[in-house]
This record gives sequence, structure tokens and C-alpha cells, in this order.
Amino acid sequence: MEKASMKLILFAAVIFVTANLSAQHSLEKIWQTDSTLKVPESVLYDADAGVLYVANIDGSPSEKDGRGSLARVGLDGQIIDNEWITELDAPKGMGLHKNLLYVANITEVVVIDIGKSTIVQRIPVEGSAFLNDVTVDSEGMVYVSDSRTKKVHRIQDGVVSLYLDDIGNANGLLALGRELYILSAGSLLRADDDRRLTTIAEGMDRSTDGIEMVKENEFIVSCWSGIVYYVKADGSKEVLLDTRDQGINSADIGYDSENRVIYVPTFYKNSVFAYQLR
Repeated sequence: MEKASMKLILFAAVIFVTANLSAQHSLEKIWQTDSTLKVPESVLYDADAGVLYVANIDGSPSEKDGRGSLARVGLDGQIIDNEWITELDAPKGMGLHKNLLYVANITEVVVIDIGKSTIVQRIPVEGSAFLNDVTVDSEGMVYVSDSRTKKVHRIQDGVVSLYLDDIGNANGLLALGRELYILSAGSLLRADDDRRLTTIAEGMDRSTDGIEMVKENEFIVSCWSGIVYYVKADGSKEVLLDTRDQGINSADIGYDSENRVIYVPTFYKNSVFAYQLR
């Protein structure tokens, strides 16, 4: 009897320790904007300007209707300008390099001069159908995913070329050094400089959307359905947020690495939520 009790105690202790080891991080809500944003799909944090750029679809996610816009939001959650840049087509992912903002705009990448608050270039991506996310590496190389054609394109000096093909539901992108991280239908992939693919993590919700690096080999991954994961390069993952029961989406996130704040666009709830990463 005593041996059985001891076994039960040890078993319970193992379960307790395991549970605590698997729940090492959490999110604490800081603020949310009002609900006057227009179907916000993506958030990008600009450390130099001290603002958030928010891509407003404002209509069908795949329709070229000119209703889309970019908003600017303060780091306190106050909306500075709901229609900073207008006449876009369901804009989604964004990337920043120096003073230029690159935006996925269904079948083109729009380039915005931040200082002038104007569109300075439109780069058509031939054969594209649903451009989704954008990332820019330290040298100014632009990468854009196309979820419907399963491709990732690269743009160098305004010239578009195919970079990767046959990436199922290609969405979130993150350029780190000479490597490119890609979200693909519930998996996190890594492409090296020779474009060889490695699966880093899998088994997440298939609506994987945004990716940000917390520190080396550790990432935050959002899923449009309403789930946010903490993912490590060893394949382990931890659910930080699940708002599916509340009908709140978590699309393409932004991240302030210095202050460890995650910005979550809620899509149909027309607001952005800010969370402190613990």
C-alpha cells in the first residue's frame, strides 16, 4: 500500500514538472485599439518611427477593389491615421527596409516611401494569384509568398524571380541572415542559401499566418484561426493564445523585440490587440 502511494506521488510529481516545463511562456494583454480599423490583416512594428503599420483589407481578401488601405497606430493603441495610404487592393503582409515599406497587394508588391507617405513603385508579380506575406533581408532583398500558387518570389532591384515552388499554402515569411523561414499549412520550414528545405516544426493549426523571431532559434507563430504558438527550432511548440471560441482571429502579427510586445490583428473584429510576452 505504501509503495503504491509512493508511486502515485512520484507519478503526479512527474506530470506536474512536465506540465510546467511545457508552459514556460505566456501572454498578458496590454491594450486593444478601438474597432474602427477595416479588416486588419497584418501589423508591422517600426522601431525607428515608433509606430505600427496596419494593413486594412476593407473588403474581399482577393478582390482588386481599391478599398484597401494602410493605417498608422501609436504604441499606446491610439489610431493615428486610419487611412494613411489608400486605394490598395486587399493589402496583406508588409516588410520594411530603410525608408521603404513593401506591401503584398494581391498580384503586385507596392513600395511606399515612408517619409513622403506616397506610393513610389508598383512591382507586378507575373502569374501570381494571392500574394500574402512579405519579408526583407538586411541587404534589401524582398521575398513575397503566394498562397494560391504555392510559390515564394524574390525581388531584387525591382526584378522578380521565382525563389521556391510547391510550398503548400505558402504564407508567413521571415528572412534571417542567409536563411528564409516559411509557414506552410501548419508547418514551419527553413530554406538555406541553396534553397534546401528543412522542416523545423509541424502539427500546428493549418492556418499558420505570421512569424516573428523572439531570439535565436525561438519564434512566435500566429494562425489566422485564432491560435498563437511559441515555437522552438527543436520542433517543440507551446500554445500562448487561443481565441477561437471567442470568434477572434489572429492574423499576421507584429513584434517589438526590445520590449517583447506582440501585436495581433484581429481581422473581422477590426482592431489590434497588444500582448506582453512573459
